[in-house]
Amino acid sequence: MLALLMGWTLPAFADVAVPPLTGRVVDLTGTLSSDDIATQSQRLKDLQTRKGSQVAVLIVPTTQPETIEQYSIRVAEAWKIGRKKIDDGALLVIAKDDHKLRIEVGYGLEGALTDVTSRRIIDEVIAPRFKSGDFAGGIAAGLTRIIGVIDGEPLPAPAPEASHGGDFDNWIGFFNPLNPFFIFGAFAVGGILRHTLGRLIGSVATGGVIGGLAWYLLGSTVLAVLIGGGISVLTFFVDVLTAANQNYQRSSARGGGWSGGSSSGGGWSSGGSSSSSSDSGFSGGGGSFGGGGASGSW
Repeated sequence: MLALLMGWTLPAFADVAVPPLTGRVVDLTGTLSSDDIATQSQRLKDLQTRKGSQVAVLIVPTTQPETIEQYSIRVAEAWKIGRKKIDDGALLVIAKDDHKLRIEVGYGLEGALTDVTSRRIIDEVIAPRFKSGDFAGGIAAGLTRIIGVIDGEPLPAPAPEASHGGDFDNWIGFFNPLNPFFIFGAFAVGGILRHTLGRLIGSVATGGVIGGLAWYLLGSTVLAVLIGGGISVLTFFVDVLTAANQNYQRSSARGGGWSGGSSSGGGWSSGGSSSSSSDSGFSGGGGSFGGGGASGSW
């Protein structure tokens, strides 16, 4: 009977799950409009570009049964806001139904965004606006103060963006052999080059083009060689099989036997795809937190 009762009651006291980091501002309550989220996300993106530091905002209905301090450190450890080994991240967590909020501060910012400073930002800037129901204004004003403090902190400069080898995880997915855009693109290039240069040289040139593109996007010579070599072999044998099939069909239509012949370059075409930039690609930089910051209520 006791076990059955615990089975009913324990789920009600389970910890609130840490949501995935889908952007610099994550609102699970629908409090902020899409324009508010976009505006604040852009401000935080500009801060990261300028200083390297990462700041994120999370709004949840409640953190119960945990305190907001327990929940926010779990979020900070999961999201890893801030640069690795610099630990210059900050997290603003708001539990709307609990009327609680907290500024969680990474190790690298504790000298500037101290517990006292964080508490003053909450009490003087954010909480008064929350009391009047102006959540968007409170968050905007709080971020203004947080950004101002970080701007005044002498942090290491952001690492310059590489000319190639950008977002490795995203681009490696593009070269997946199951990606239809990659397949169509590779064979479109291959069809043109084989038709112009011949089967063997065209296949090698196709591998060279695709390999060069892989090197530029991934920044890895080894992967570029593997991808380019694989494409060269694949396009050569596909061209041989295509030519054999065409000869077989022609000989069947004439009623004669199969005979070898030269291949004609076939063309592949691929449609263009459109994409829109958003804040969804944001991810933590590996920063660490030690419980610094402050909490408050309204």
